[in-house]
Order: sequence, then C-alpha cells, then structure tokens
Amino acid sequence: MNTKPKKKRRIWIPIVVVLAVLLAIAALVPVVAPAVGKWFTSQETAIRDGWAVDVGDLIGVEEEHQIEIRTASADASITVLQLVPTDIDQEGFTYYDTAVQQRIRAVLDKGQTTQNLNWTAETPLAVLNPFGTGANGLYLYFETDFPTQVEYTIRVEDERIPDFTAVAADSSGREYSTRHEFQMIGLVPGEVNEVTMTLRGSWGNVRQTVRFTIEMPEPYSGYDTVLEVTDGTSTEPLDEGLFTMMRTNGHLGYGFLFDNAGVMRYEMVLEGFGMDRILTYGDEIVTCVSANKLARINGLGEVEQVYPLGEYELHHDINYGRDGTVVALVEQTGAVDVEDLVVEVDLASGEVDLLLDFKDLMADYHSQTRPIGATDPFFWQAGEQDWIHLNTIQYLPDSDSLVVSSRETSTAIKVGDVHGQAAIDWFCGDPAFWEGTGYEEYCLEPVNDFTWQYGQHSVEYAPAEEEGVCYLRMFNNNYWALSSRSDGYQPDLPDTVSTEMYGGNGDASYSYTYRIDENAGTVELVDSFPVPYSSIVSNATLNPDTGHWAVNSGVAMVYGEYDSQGNLIRQYAYECTMQGYRTFKYDYKGFWFQ
Repeated sequence: MNTKPKKKRRIWIPIVVVLAVLLAIAALVPVVAPAVGKWFTSQETAIRDGWAVDVGDLIGVEEEHQIEIRTASADASITVLQLVPTDIDQEGFTYYDTAVQQRIRAVLDKGQTTQNLNWTAETPLAVLNPFGTGANGLYLYFETDFPTQVEYTIRVEDERIPDFTAVAADSSGREYSTRHEFQMIGLVPGEVNEVTMTLRGSWGNVRQTVRFTIEMPEPYSGYDTVLEVTDGTSTEPLDEGLFTMMRTNGHLGYGFLFDNAGVMRYEMVLEGFGMDRILTYGDEIVTCVSANKLARINGLGEVEQVYPLGEYELHHDINYGRDGTVVALVEQTGAVDVEDLVVEVDLASGEVDLLLDFKDLMADYHSQTRPIGATDPFFWQAGEQDWIHLNTIQYLPDSDSLVVSSRETSTAIKVGDVHGQAAIDWFCGDPAFWEGTGYEEYCLEPVNDFTWQYGQHSVEYAPAEEEGVCYLRMFNNNYWALSSRSDGYQPDLPDTVSTEMYGGNGDASYSYTYRIDENAGTVELVDSFPVPYSSIVSNATLNPDTGHWAVNSGVAMVYGEYDSQGNLIRQYAYECTMQGYRTFKYDYKGFWFQ
C-alpha cells in the first residue's frame, strides 16, 4: 500500500502564465494597434509601381515616339491593337504624364492618316485602352460617307448580364459626323462581347449596321464584374447612369463603374489613392488620380493636364471652385495636424494656393484639442492631431462661401468671404458639443425636437426659393466617437445613436435633410430615412431631377438607389477591405454618351 502523500497541484502556475501573457498583450496593444492602423492607411498614399499588362504580339515600333504597336490580348473578329510605351517598365513611369500621353496621341493621329489604310465601320482603327487609364475602354476611329451618329449594343451570353446600349459621344463634340472617334464603354471584362453598331443619319434613318465580337481580358484589379443585387420594395425605375465606386479599400488605384444590373462597365486605372468625386468641365472631367495629384481627362481616356499638389496630400473631397478652379480638402505632408486645409487649384495654370487653414480660422478651438492616442476610437491615427477631420467641401459662388463637413465635431460649418476676411457664418450640429468652447454663438438653434447628426458625411447645401433659406442634405452616420478633445467631452446621447464601429442590432444610419433659415439662425429636420449602418465614410446624394438618392453605406459594403420617399429600389453588395468610401451615380452624358 502506497502511503506517500500526494503532491499538491500548483494550480496557480498556469493562471500566472495566462495573466502574464494577457498583460504582455495589453502592453503591446498601444504599440501594435497604431502600427497596424498606419500600415492599413498607408495604402492611400501608395503609388502604382507597375503599369505593364499582358499584351499580344509585337507588330512594330514607332521609333519617333517610342511606342510599341502590338496586337491586343483580346480575341476579336476585328483587328484590335495595343500601344505600349517602350519605357513602361522604367522606374517612375506613369500614364498620368502629359508627355507620355502626347506620344500616344501622336501615334494615334499618325495611324488615322496612314496612306493605304481605309478605316471604315467594318474595319476600324481599334485600340484597347490606348491611354492607360481605362482597362476595358475600346478606342475606335473610322470614317463614313454621310454624317451619322453611332449607337451600339453590347451583348454577352451570361444570363445575369443584360444588354448595354448607348449612343457614343464623338470626340469632335458633333452629334453627327463623317469622322468618328470615341471610346466604347460597357464591354464586360472576362466575357465574349457581341457588339452591334448602328449608324444613324440625322433623320433617324439607319445608314449602316456593323457587328463584331471581342473577348475582353479579365479586370486588371481582379475585382468582381457582377455584384450581388437585391431589389427593394419600390417599383420606380432606376435612374440612368453608372454607379461609380470610389476608394474601395483593398483596390485603391482603381475606380469601378457598374450599371443598374450590377455589371462592371468600366474599370478606371489610377496612379494610386482613389477618386473622391468626378467633376465635369464641358466634355472633360477632373478627378483625383493619386494622393497628391489631380488630372483632367477627356472622353477617350486621354489625360489632358495633370495637377501636382506639391506639399499637400488629398484626403476626402474635391469640388467646383470659382472661375475655372477646383477646391480640395488637403493636409500638409508630414504635418502633425491633419485634414484641416483647403486649397484652390487653377485648372488653366495648374497653380495651387492655400485658401483656408482651419487652424487659423478656429485657433481658439484648435488649442483645446490634442493628438490622437493609441486607445482613442480612431487609434490608427495615433500621434496625429485630427482635431476637425473635414470630409466634404462645397463652394458657393454667389456668396463666396464654403460649406464643409467636420466629422470629428459632428458639425457642418459654413464659412463666408473665403477669398477675403474669412469668418464663420454658422454651425449645424449639436450645440452641447460647443458649450464652453467659445463657439456657442455660431450654433443654429433647433426647431422642434430631433436627434442631431453624428459623424456625418457628404454634406450638400442647396438654396431654397425663399431668400436666406437653404436645405442641407447629408449621410448621417449616426455614430458618435471623439478622439481629440483635451477635456474628454462626453455627450448625453439618445439611445438611437451608436458608439460601435461595426454597430449592433437595430443600429442604422440615415439620409438627413435639414431646412436652415439663415435669417433667423434656425435649423429644422424636414426629411430622413434609415439606411444600412455605416459608422464612418459613406454618402447619400440626391438626384434633384428624379428625387432619387444614391446611398453608399461603406462599412456595410452596400450601395443602393432609393426613391423620393426613402424606399429602396435596388441594393448592391460589394467586396472590399473594411470599407468603400463613396458611390456616386453619374450619367456621363457629353463625356462618353450623347
């Protein structure tokens, strides 16, 4: 019989080990979390380091302009070419360089006039993505005996993908022409596209019908070409246009354009970053093409002018300025204070001027803020003083004013006389936030009882018929977070306002419309409807012609179109890393389509 006493198990040892591990992890959180955040956000300033794509056989080299002429990597019933700059693999190469664009343009011009080549609708000069800015854009040039316009229909065998029909906008700007030069939009990547071109005279008579097939390469980005679609309760027809996805995380450096069926019809190739907004100037557009560069682009995908921003980096929005300028939200590269500057870019000269520094405009409030810490809600910006976080800008030429959205203060701000003695006109946001800051006097007084917006995006000012009255529309994220107040301010929030990044059961964001009486200094919530919850990013944008809303809930990774009563017509689910910033809907008339 064994009479030795049993050894006591030292239960405390594994407990101590576990506690030590947990303490070590906790100690690392303030270091690791910001580092991961910085790594994640660094993709926004990354520049594309490779432009080369699969191409076909070499036909020849245009020596004067150093452009290879190759067959395209697309099986087609017509001859389709690709133009490849010989320096495409060199360090620093970019298609967003007007010298590169001019070389390509010269080769295309030479090809149009080459003797013994008769470019007809049956045998057009066809070049896939010649200017490097639109992966599935097909450049076409041909001549006809009579002035015609070109209507085309694109069909694929996939039953999920409906036919796509459009009337091409010719680069000449003429409705009817004998010389046709345009970019065909709508070819589906990775599919055999059957194209029918119908050439009509000015009386509507069909002069010619031409058909060809082209098997398009897969998307450069590898992105889905067909999105998951869910119909809502509204039976109203969708607006014409293409949903334009901007800054889709995980796929920065691209812009994706989808039709009403959720089919990719264009893949815009950027230098980096992502489009914040597309501005139309005549038959051209201006948009962001990298973190510190804008570009003006024509309907052929040709870059007409590039606007480097020098010491500034874009962060959230651009919009129309005065007299042929663009206003942009920027920050100074490497500065501790971020997302608080406005610059003005002259589209003729390319000159970039600092228009407004909110640190100067709101110096007393800036002094009451601090840099973000590793345990703050927006910890991935640790060390930065994101004290105001401007995320939308709109210039009002009639009053020389700016309306901006400040996410960090959950306030929309109107600033007057921005080219003179800039001064705050009003704040639209919870007055409780501003109590004790010295800025109480600027707060609009609420009319009736409503819940204020929190963390709002895509703020838009629209004048009403009554003088001194306007409407303010926005995506109300309905998310409260604050990372910059030195006094640790905490609001008394209604239960309906979320403090969770990814939300909980019942959390919702909203489309909000305020009526602001600037004469009386009052604000009233006159319209709202719930949309999928998104704590950050996102937009709700009204089409005033139809009353429809294009709404992107970026963290929920869905966008949709709603009718004027806020009823969902159709919703589209998309893939991304954490969030997609915005989805606007544009008709591209005068740019790609007549």
